[in-house]
Amino acid sequence: MSRIIFSSPSTLPQLYSTSRRIVKMSVAQTINPGVSFRSMVVKPPSHPTYDMKGVIKLALAEDAGDRGDVTCLATIPFDMEVEAHFLAKEDGIVAGISLAEMIFHEVDPSLKVEWSQKDGDYVQKGLQFGKVSGQAHNIVVAERVVLNFMQRMSGIATLTKTMADAARPACILETRKTAPGLRLVDKWAVLIGGGRNHRMGLFDMVMIKDNHISIAGGIINAIKSVDQYLEQQNLQMEVEVETRTLEEVDEVLRYTSQTKSSLTRIMLDNMVIPLPNGDVDVSMLKDAVEMINRRFETEASGNVTLETVHKIGQTGVTYISSGALTHSVKALDISLKIDTELALQVGRRTKRA
Repeated sequence: MSRIIFSSPSTLPQLYSTSRRIVKMSVAQTINPGVSFRSMVVKPPSHPTYDMKGVIKLALAEDAGDRGDVTCLATIPFDMEVEAHFLAKEDGIVAGISLAEMIFHEVDPSLKVEWSQKDGDYVQKGLQFGKVSGQAHNIVVAERVVLNFMQRMSGIATLTKTMADAARPACILETRKTAPGLRLVDKWAVLIGGGRNHRMGLFDMVMIKDNHISIAGGIINAIKSVDQYLEQQNLQMEVEVETRTLEEVDEVLRYTSQTKSSLTRIMLDNMVIPLPNGDVDVSMLKDAVEMINRRFETEASGNVTLETVHKIGQTGVTYISSGALTHSVKALDISLKIDTELALQVGRRTKRA
């Protein structure tokens, strides 16, 4: 029996049944031409170094340890073939279908995966929305890794969709508050849910925040330093500065009206004021937006919740950013079942199907 080799030949004994050559790839190179990705209606965001295949391999190796799936090895004949169905146990937006195909293909390229839904579709509790068929051992090996990614991504996409709809006409953004090592996956889920991506990391956008301003000795000093750096390095990229008061907004506007600057966006941080009755006061935010008067893109940040995002979106801001989209995500309950009739019976008993 041949096997997939990870970093060490002894890492995953008896785990897979197909040999493959492993090459480090960036996300742009990850999509295997042997897999049908008609379900990929939303492509992953670009990243110069992110290794999607490496993330998948790490997740599988984390699960398998140094012995592989001992339960499968003990209970499932290696040549047995089955069909397993994806079952939604909650209403929500499904995400991670394309990634699931990558994982199944990594485990066993002969597995056949079919879907009745695609990334970004709404699924109702009790819906069977996809199936995978082939060698039982390999399906069960892939099951938890596939579901871990899909449940997290679907939770992010579901919350993003709700927030994005409420935020209109403003666009909803996530932040860098993502699970370490899963940033591209989290940000992909935001796109599937109808949101937009903020900067991918420290490398693709200049974002002058409070600590930069404090160290630079003031907001104008920080902007000047960025302008000089970009000119010296012959770089062109978006530049955002965080403002916390209307005085800082005015200071930035006066400077940029007199001096050519690379600034493209002004963040209006914590200008949404919580009130004792649970409502929010957005008058400061609205005043800042009116002061800027579309000279720059604007981004509201702070006190953004499902209850407040609509009111914030009506102030005229271009973007609303929310760390909660990814740092406090509630996974959407999805399962993969071979005996779907029994799974549905149990689900009805527990009101989860």
